[in-house]
Amino acid sequence: MIDATHPFDTLMEITARPKTVFVRGEGSFLWDDGGKRYLDFIQGWAVNCLGHAPPAVAEALATQARKLITPSPAYYNDMSLKLAKALVERSCFDRVFFDNSGAQANEGAIKLARKYGALHKNGAYEIITFANGFHGRTLATMSASGKKAFDPMFEPKVPGFPKAILNDLASVERLINDKTIAVMIEPIQGESGVWLASDQFLRDLRALTAAHGLLLIVDEIQTGVGRTGKLFHYEHAGIEPDIMTLGKGIGGGVPLAALLATEAAACFEPGDQGGTFCGNPLMCAAGLVVLDHVAAPAFLKSVTENGLYLESELQRLSARHGLGEVRGRGLLLALDLRVPIAASIVAEAFEDGVLLNAPRPDTLRFMPSLNVTRREIALMVDCLDALMAKSGVARRVA
Repeated sequence: MIDATHPFDTLMEITARPKTVFVRGEGSFLWDDGGKRYLDFIQGWAVNCLGHAPPAVAEALATQARKLITPSPAYYNDMSLKLAKALVERSCFDRVFFDNSGAQANEGAIKLARKYGALHKNGAYEIITFANGFHGRTLATMSASGKKAFDPMFEPKVPGFPKAILNDLASVERLINDKTIAVMIEPIQGESGVWLASDQFLRDLRALTAAHGLLLIVDEIQTGVGRTGKLFHYEHAGIEPDIMTLGKGIGGGVPLAALLATEAAACFEPGDQGGTFCGNPLMCAAGLVVLDHVAAPAFLKSVTENGLYLESELQRLSARHGLGEVRGRGLLLALDLRVPIAASIVAEAFEDGVLLNAPRPDTLRFMPSLNVTRREIALMVDCLDALMAKSGVARRVA
């Protein structure tokens, strides 16, 4: 029977959700329809980089909506040209294709690499990806992912994605053959528990792919747009990839993604790629505002500083309760609980008005807004501290 107030049964069940309906957000906080406030350390899975309902983004959307929403991707529009120029000027790439989600951007990267292989490498099509990686939920991006839960789903998968091991260069080298055209990597594997590709590994990977004439694709859907303290994570390693994908944070809460490539790798021809809403001026107007805010040196410095503060507070919490390591960079961090209690901690935190994420049974992931305050970090840590004490986790891991 459908609830008259909130018809939950009208939506397909694609995940387990609490019967709570959010109606308003501001900065680091959400409010449900009963007026209860929640401190949000998920932020749409690292999407709301400027928090909920940021005034600058709301104003840009309202202003643009009164001017032009979409003229069709068959024509140029001013907002997409401005955003593309801004991204090119701030990166090592020369060309941009806008999309609506990170999965679509990654799908485009796969197509672009395969087109490059057809043109320049005798039809090579294999793209080496990594065990425990995550690239999206289209059929091709699920195939590219190394998520074990995907293995039995929607068979047969798209072939051509052999899996290497993160931070193990020899495992990549063993997979290279005459069918290989690219290596695709997340600088931080977020969905599997926030596992960081070392800067040295990224540098070695760049050297290896260059030596074999292969493309290096960085999936920065979760790490890009300031999340780790640089505008793009590849900057930490001082490398220049051939292709990069962006999503999540680039729209600041609206559906926007991007596929970026160097001039040499940008081999799409008319008819190869497209999409009804791709590059529409409404979303690009939001992206411009987000990029202007996040790219400011002072803003990126604050992300680094608040990330270090959050990391130190989590380490202090871990030491107090006998937990494991804190992983990640900037404001994409994870806490190893050492025991499989993450789901119960998330549920209890929700009841206490704090939104947390458990990518693994023994791991909590933290993805606050990039302008989160230290007071808000302290509120979250205090809540987590109380829950850890209540759970007796120190006794369980002793």
